[in-house]
Amino acid sequence: MPLRRALPLIALLASPASAADAPPDCRAPAVLDDGWAVAAPADEGFDPATLCAVGPALDRPEANAHAVLVVRHGRLVYERYFAGEDQRWGQPLGAIPHDAETRHDLRSITKSVTALLVGIAVDYGWIKDIDAPVLSLLPQYADLRSPETDRITLRHLLTMSSGLAWSEDLPYSDPRNSERLMSDAPDPYRYVLEQPFATTLGERWVYSGGSTALLSAVLKQVSGRPLDVLAQEVLFAPLGIADVEWVRYPNGDPVAASGLRLRPRDIAKLGLLVLDHGAWQGKQIVSAGWIEQSTTKQIAAEDQVDYGFQWWLGQSQVDGRKIRWSAGVGWGGQRLFLVPDLDLLVVVTAGLYDQPDLQDQLGRTVLDRYVLPALASP
Repeated sequence: MPLRRALPLIALLASPASAADAPPDCRAPAVLDDGWAVAAPADEGFDPATLCAVGPALDRPEANAHAVLVVRHGRLVYERYFAGEDQRWGQPLGAIPHDAETRHDLRSITKSVTALLVGIAVDYGWIKDIDAPVLSLLPQYADLRSPETDRITLRHLLTMSSGLAWSEDLPYSDPRNSERLMSDAPDPYRYVLEQPFATTLGERWVYSGGSTALLSAVLKQVSGRPLDVLAQEVLFAPLGIADVEWVRYPNGDPVAASGLRLRPRDIAKLGLLVLDHGAWQGKQIVSAGWIEQSTTKQIAAEDQVDYGFQWWLGQSQVDGRKIRWSAGVGWGGQRLFLVPDLDLLVVVTAGLYDQPDLQDQLGRTVLDRYVLPALASP
């Protein structure tokens, strides 16, 4: 999903809860058999009243938040779930009483996961060079090769700068939406590759789920495994993630740009992997070099936000300090914020699929109004 410019953080909560409204009991989250160490917020440097006020603030129907999780120094310090209307990749599920066992759409945070898998494929030697032409790795589409298309590389796909025509600014209900057309196509990868060039290759960022889809086609070709099988083998299993669902195209392939569904605690595991430079509990899952590239500016994206390898890069201002972050961003209010300078990550899930302005505000409100100020409090 394109990351629309965040509105001033004033409209989401008409009468936001204050620190005084925080639950008097703000202890450590529950210990579950899922690999997470837990701690009370105060033990990891948070002002509990400020941080824990986020729960009462979001516990109202108009927010339609579903989960907020906060991790610092590798320990889960805050976890709150809310009941609310939800969807499974556009299909209404009704009111769901979300909890730690409830899978949730990641939507376009799935793109960031796909990029991690590309990094693992590079580490394994399945991909030798991300500056290799994409079509040199997809022999089944040799009929589409030309001097122009042969210039599109994996790097262009990772940075959404292939130059191919693409429009996801239109509502998904609009039959001209490129994502919808790709999803409905008999061969989604051929659909992407058949698009005409609309911008200069490598010079302009254009948000494109088609780019991520082509990355998954390459991963399948070079590893000999469908994307979901590959992900389970080299990423999810090492992290202890077992409860996985992946929405599929009509051709049976997992939707690499937006189809992943995980429990929020497992979303947080992916974030901690990136914060820890590709390592999980002392074992290197993806190289630190790939993580650094992925979360470093590769191309300018939208106003005040840059783009790495399928990760968004931005900053917040709290008490006069600029605090940089990287993020996985998904339609409907799904956010995975990583704040490396504070060894901090924040997961937000929500059901704001039909409220684009509100969904942009939700995650930033959690981060900028509650989490970061709680660390800045005396």
